[in-house]
Order: sequence, then structure tokens, then C-alpha cells
Amino acid sequence: MTDTIEELRDWLTDNWDPDLTVGQWWERLGNAGWSAPTLPVGGYGRGVERAVAVEIGNEIAAFGALGAPGGLGLLLAAPTISDEGTPEQVETYVADIVTGRKAWCQLFSEPGAGSDLAGLGTKATKDGDEWIIDGQKVWTSLGQIADMAMLLARTDPSQPKHQGITYFAFDMHQSAVEVRPLTEMTGNAMFNEVFMTEARVADAAIIGGLNNGWRVANTTLGHERAGLGAGGGTAGGGLSGARPGTVAGDLDKRVGDFVRAPSPKKQAAASDGEKKKRSSADLLAGLARGNGKLADPIIRQGLAQLHTLGEIGRYSAERAKALRAQGKTIPGMGNIAKLSMSNIVRLQRDLGLAVVGAQGMLHAYKPADQAALDEATGNPFLAAVTGLALYAQAPPIYGGTDQIQRNIIAERVLGMPREQGPSKDTPYSELPKNG
Repeated sequence: MTDTIEELRDWLTDNWDPDLTVGQWWERLGNAGWSAPTLPVGGYGRGVERAVAVEIGNEIAAFGALGAPGGLGLLLAAPTISDEGTPEQVETYVADIVTGRKAWCQLFSEPGAGSDLAGLGTKATKDGDEWIIDGQKVWTSLGQIADMAMLLARTDPSQPKHQGITYFAFDMHQSAVEVRPLTEMTGNAMFNEVFMTEARVADAAIIGGLNNGWRVANTTLGHERAGLGAGGGTAGGGLSGARPGTVAGDLDKRVGDFVRAPSPKKQAAASDGEKKKRSSADLLAGLARGNGKLADPIIRQGLAQLHTLGEIGRYSAERAKALRAQGKTIPGMGNIAKLSMSNIVRLQRDLGLAVVGAQGMLHAYKPADQAALDEATGNPFLAAVTGLALYAQAPPIYGGTDQIQRNIIAERVLGMPREQGPSKDTPYSELPKNG
């Protein structure tokens, strides 16, 4: 790792320029393999382990440069296409992801196919060298600013439901695609519902082969659980505040406006390898100290539990890394990490609300109201606490619910009996549908 970090520091010294546009900087970062370093060498990456990628992201931030373009393109689409796509598809799609030129969303879940994703009904009908797409998706993160999508559609309803599904790289910029934001309890609208009426996608945009979409979707879900799970980190390490893609409007802005120059003390600490990322337990302990709650035994117990869960996640990631180096895996590790992440988020919610007390009932749902609330409460950290408390209900649901993760562990890892239902060989067209 030391050689890689030294190479990165030299590269940053030679290439970082705050007067570049965001797009120009990401072009340099992505083409050099630093945006998604876990991708293969020669495939816009550097072939490093996830833990090294996290250190790379931290080092970019410590240097004072803008990090990699965030979003589902870097987290999910790029590694999936790298694993399942052709070299031509890597060149077509991954290049635009790591350089931030295109933003992606995930068109998987449907109103009647969330936990049972294989029950999806969005239909793809062959028309020459294209497919016509009709259907509805929901809970589509950042669909309103996406250029492209990972689309699952049913291409052969005569096959069993886990077969006859195809994975497409889908263009969101079509008049036949309607995106409707869904305002959540936080006041934000990260999620959307998407309607496709005779939308089109090229046959060449199939990832992983016709009717092989379930296998490719599981590749995506594996990357998602690894990225979201405790200790997993993200494919690109520390990500940036700028948003990728043509819709968000950040590509032509000055890149230096998205970063703060680090203090000489922080730079020196990073150069000496001494800078460590503060854990959520550290941050909440500081909040408790500032609110006079650090001596509360229940809060102290919660902080100890949060620290323990974080360390378990970190050690589990290191254990998985060591086994991968031997060509081995830990069965169900991604699912276990996803469950652990849900527990951590819920504990953060409960601890934060316990620390701020009655003020936890106050939340500014619009940015314009935040300054007034900060002045009224005298607590500038309150928004972070209440925002997390409202958002904490989402992680146990997205990326596969906690219940689904437990089912997978029970059936595929522990060998327990499968949940009763129609035979897995029953054609999708003969399955009972939700009313």
C-alpha cells in the first residue's frame, strides 16, 4: 500500500489544479485509475483491494483535492460492467462513469417486486436491434439527475421468474421516460418513481447476455452490500460533494470551489500516515461531551456498543481481505455486513436523539429554515442528528431488506429449508400476481 500512496501523492502534486473545471479534474482522476482503483488495471482502475481504495480516497481528501465522482455509477454500475460486460461496454460505459461524465441510477425495484425482486414485471419486447420497454420502477435513488440506468426487464415470461430477465444499460434521456420524485420524511427527495412507456434500448446495451439478468443483478447487489456494509467502504474511497452527470450541472464549475484547503497540520499528519478517520462513536462522544451527557451511563454503554460494532466491521473486512488473497471467501459476509450497517445506523439514531433530548423533535425540512433553527436552539449539530434520525429507517430497507438478508443467510449459508411457495421451475407467466 505504501508504494501506491506515494505514487498517488506524486500524481496529485503534478496534476491537481483548483482552477480546472470539475469535469476536467475528473477526466484526469478517472483516466489515471484513481477514481475507481478497485477496478482492473487497463479497465480504468488499479486492481487494488477495497481497503486500499478507501485509503486512496482519504489521501485525496487530505491533499485538498476533489474526490471521485460519487453515486451509483461508481458504486454499482462500473464494477458490474467490469465484471459482466464486454471490453467494448467497459470502454463505452465505465469511461463515462469514472470521469463523471454520466450519472447512473438503478431501475430494479417495482411496486409489486421489491423484496421479491425476481417477480418484476417490466416488459422488454424485441423490435429489430432494439427492445421496447414498458413498466414502472420505484425507490429509484437520484433518478432525477441520472443520465443512465441499470435496468432489469423481463424478456421471456415463459421462463421461470429468476430466468427470462435481462440487464440493460438504459438511456434515461428519452421522452418515453417520466421521473417523479418522492419526498421523504427528511424533507429531501432522493428517491423517485419512474414510468417507461414504449422506451427503447439497443440490443448492444445488454450486459451479461440475454436472459442472464438475474445473475448480473446479483453481481450488482454483491457490490452494493459490500459498499454499504459495515467496514465496506466505497469503491472510490472518499467521494466528493460535486455531482456527476449532465443534469446536475456541476461539471462546468470550478473544482476548487468544492474543496477546502487542508491546514498544514492536517497535511503533515496525512503525510506521516497518522491521520485517522474519526468513527461515528468518536463524533457522538464529542456531541455528548458538548451537551453535558457524556457521564450518562446509558449513553456511555451505547457509545461502547457503537465502537464495538464499528471495530467488528473493520476486522471482518480485514478478515475477508486476507481470505480473498488465498482465493477464499466468507459465506454470507456481504449480507452480514449489510445487517450490521442497519444496526449501526439505528444505534446512531437512538444515541443522537438521547444526547440532544427534546431538541430532537425539531427539524428544518428546508435549507432556508436551517439558520433560524440553529439560532433558536444554539446547537449547529442538531440538523445532523435529526436528519440521521429521520433517515435511519431507510438503510434497513434499501439494498435488500434486513428480512431478506436474514433469509439469504438462513437458506444459502446455514442450509435451512427454503421459504414455501411455487416451484422455482414454474414459468413467470403462470405465477399468481399481486392484486
